[in-house]
Amino acid sequence: HTTPETQSSVIPQDVEEDNLDIEFAYIGNDPLIGVPILEVTSAQSSLTVSPQTLVLEAILIFLAYAAHKNMIVYQMDVKTVFLNGNLREEVYVSQPDGFVDHDNPNHVYKLKKALYGLKQALCAWYDMLSSFLISQDFSKGLVDPTLFIRRNGNDLLLVQIYVDDIIFVASTLELCDLFANLMCLKFKMSMMGKISFFSGLHISQSPRGIFINQSKYALESLKKYGFESCDLVDTPMVEKSKLDEDKEGKSIDPSHYRGMIGTLLYLTASIPDLQFTICMCSRYQAQPTEKHVHAVKRIFRYLRGTVHRGLWYSKDSFVALTTFADADHAGCQDTRRSTSDYGLGFNKIPMYCDNKSAIALCCNNVQHSRSKHIDIRYHFIKEQVENGVMELYFVNTEYQLADLFTKALRRDRIEFLINKLGIRSFMPETLRQLMDEVDE
Repeated sequence: HTTPETQSSVIPQDVEEDNLDIEFAYIGNDPLIGVPILEVTSAQSSLTVSPQTLVLEAILIFLAYAAHKNMIVYQMDVKTVFLNGNLREEVYVSQPDGFVDHDNPNHVYKLKKALYGLKQALCAWYDMLSSFLISQDFSKGLVDPTLFIRRNGNDLLLVQIYVDDIIFVASTLELCDLFANLMCLKFKMSMMGKISFFSGLHISQSPRGIFINQSKYALESLKKYGFESCDLVDTPMVEKSKLDEDKEGKSIDPSHYRGMIGTLLYLTASIPDLQFTICMCSRYQAQPTEKHVHAVKRIFRYLRGTVHRGLWYSKDSFVALTTFADADHAGCQDTRRSTSDYGLGFNKIPMYCDNKSAIALCCNNVQHSRSKHIDIRYHFIKEQVENGVMELYFVNTEYQLADLFTKALRRDRIEFLINKLGIRSFMPETLRQLMDEVDE
């Protein structure tokens, strides 16, 4: 790898032409791809859990904050990442096909470094990288241990890691270059320039903000299940409709049904209006019937008309955590249990609820005879209000944003809510124009 003196700027001028398909580039880094390795571990080698099971929400929050601060997000990739990790215990592997010692065919190899496919590899790499970053004056996120922060006066550097992929932003371009050179000095790195693909997300950056969508993945999914050309529908589910177990219905292949559900679930990262219907259909993955498949097919037909929809984080957006709660009553048609509500746990959150009685119970310290039957453990929100952690406000049902995630709605209602939630639909030409704009 290049030294800091010869390392080029983190922003390559020809990033558009030089950009790799990040979604699949990691395969090229695997020196033993396709070689089966049977692991034989020691008794102490049970430590395999790593904080790097990163959820997409962490990435979305990272990008939203970058857009709010009008920062440019960059990406780098660690080459042969797991070879950097040091194993804490003795680990042995069987001799893989093609590498068997003919004189000692029954012997095993003792590993000196972590390898791809090893259960401890991810944890070993995380420990190595975490220790290095902390030694360079970074602090680890309390909630998200894959987020690293370095502050120096007004300067801010944020680093988010996911296995061998690293994305980062800084308050100045010099800080970005400094971090890139620091990493290149310690590890073998590939500089990707401005982030454009990450974990299946297509990320478009412009001076106005950041747009995140999954149009490529959506189109591939439609092709996979035969919905490239189909009749479009304007809602993912018929308004006010409910699914049930359908015990008398004709059974279908569960594996095919689960495949469709899994494909659609990943799209909720950028098209959240699919979430309620997909989760409703996912309840019946064990014994799906034609009725359930028909509901899933409707989602694909709706998706066909919304492939260019995504999350838009404008640079002038106000960053504040706000919660909308909409708890249903006996929403599940099979068990008659309540299934939907929405809540978050941060400090001093304004929570908007469309139930005045619930607000009164939480905000009024007086005990009522009609509420004595409510168990103490269900007074959590009331305690948070009393402690000043949370504030409750009434919101009219018309402006209840949580409705998008709790019930089947008509088209005009969906359009209203997704607009309020910052969801936009940009065609490829519009995105190119946004990305070509020059910051004033």
